[in-house]
Amino acid sequence: MIPDLQIVMPVHNEAAGIGPTLKEWYDELSPQVSFEFIITEDGSKDATKEVLIELATRYPILLDMTDKRRGYTAAMIVGMRISTAPYVLAVDADGQFDPKDFRKFWQKREQSPLLIGWRQYRADVLARKIMSKSFKTLHRLLFGLSLHDASCGYVLMRRSALEALLPQLGLVPEGFWLEVTARASRKGISLEEVPINHRRRTAGTTVVYKPWRVPAIAWRNATGLLRVWLSRA
Repeated sequence: MIPDLQIVMPVHNEAAGIGPTLKEWYDELSPQVSFEFIITEDGSKDATKEVLIELATRYPILLDMTDKRRGYTAAMIVGMRISTAPYVLAVDADGQFDPKDFRKFWQKREQSPLLIGWRQYRADVLARKIMSKSFKTLHRLLFGLSLHDASCGYVLMRRSALEALLPQLGLVPEGFWLEVTARASRKGISLEEVPINHRRRTAGTTVVYKPWRVPAIAWRNATGLLRVWLSRA
């Protein structure tokens, strides 16, 4: 039986934190809705694969694993392609998003086909905050959207919105949600922001937004957004 909701969660090198994160999500959501996790493991080099295999004996998990690193965007797209539920929730695996906020999304699911979180306070490193603010400005200039947080990875989508967007996604490698919101606006898909709590990571540190990686990430995201803008799709 297809559940009402599937949670797509890319995972890379999260052996220390993924267990508590999945338990928290399961404990919070299981009384509210029938759901399962779609975990797209992304070429982890620690014990993440072994941990996920064990967790799949305890929780409803569809597990997709690879030995080669795909990157966040590709891993998210794989999970979305696997999904079949009427609603898909996308969240990160680092524990920074609070499952208690899900209730607000679920209560608004009939109001908009795409609900995106708004981190009113961001518990991120300074380099990531600065880059996000810069891309918020570029995003607004290119696409005319007045979202507070167009790059937030806490998103609930109806199947109709996901299927309309999915064939075109993949041009912004580390700015997946910037592309999603831009293309949704282009297609006339209604977006609504939901204020959420943002927390520090469950364990470890970010493996992507290291200071020395920020210039290259910024360049790829900027050129990706320009390609989306030029595509007019």
